[in-house]
Amino acid sequence: MAMNSNVVVTCAVTGAGDTVDKHPAIPVTPEQIAASAIEAADAGAAIVHLHVRDPQTGKGSRDIALFKDVVERVRNSGRNVLINLTAGMGGDLIIDDDNPQVPAEGTDLITAEQRMAHVELLRPDIATLDCGTINFDNANYVYVQTPNMLRTMATRYAEIGVKPEMEVFDLGHLRFANQMVAEGLIKGPAMYQICLGIPWGAGADPATMNAMVNQLPSGVIWSGFGISRAQMPMVAQAMLLGGNARVGLEDNLYLEKGVPASNAQLVEKAVRIIGDLGGRVCDADEAREKLGIS
Repeated sequence: MAMNSNVVVTCAVTGAGDTVDKHPAIPVTPEQIAASAIEAADAGAAIVHLHVRDPQTGKGSRDIALFKDVVERVRNSGRNVLINLTAGMGGDLIIDDDNPQVPAEGTDLITAEQRMAHVELLRPDIATLDCGTINFDNANYVYVQTPNMLRTMATRYAEIGVKPEMEVFDLGHLRFANQMVAEGLIKGPAMYQICLGIPWGAGADPATMNAMVNQLPSGVIWSGFGISRAQMPMVAQAMLLGGNARVGLEDNLYLEKGVPASNAQLVEKAVRIIGDLGGRVCDADEAREKLGIS
């Protein structure tokens, strides 16, 4: 594998995690999320990955009206940036220790069709496919994504012309993503996102990223990230292994130890790292060409 000198940077703007009380300015309202996405695009991000949050509580939401508001604001900004919408909401299973047969409070499980209702309406450039089920914290939260759900979503994405970003959190996820490619469910070039450091998926370290990259089929486009303090080291690691990079407040809250970041600052730092390693960042048109998005 050869180093990638022309790097597509994705900014994951806000996520759905419990980060509002941990940072002074997590984007919450549609206006804030869109503004932060636009700032990230101005800083060098070719792709913005968007979640929405309940404006009253700050918690992650799958409200279609909120997605519509954010997407329209970004599109109307005049910025040339690819829009990547999450389709991961609605996979939350909370296990009750005393009665595991009954989902506990906080469970939110919906069908594959319901998970992509906002994608159907808004037709973004890209939408996510989280390629497997995973224990997502130290307690009883399981994120559920079954093979049937994934095949259903992949098929519909192809029908409506939305590029699937296959997010893989472990080698088993990657194996199933490869299976969907082999089955012809994913229109080429396939797009992978290697997600490292999330409990309890693959760790955010060079050996793990290298092991996952070695399992990718030939001719695919891939990006990688690490969460928290591993975010910037994994920018460099992904580039060195021939991939692209993702940064943003969904994955990491700090510019450096004790210094809260903005999305634009995280993108700017990634751009500097890429430049220092002898590369450059791609604009949105170059990203479209790489990904086969018209």
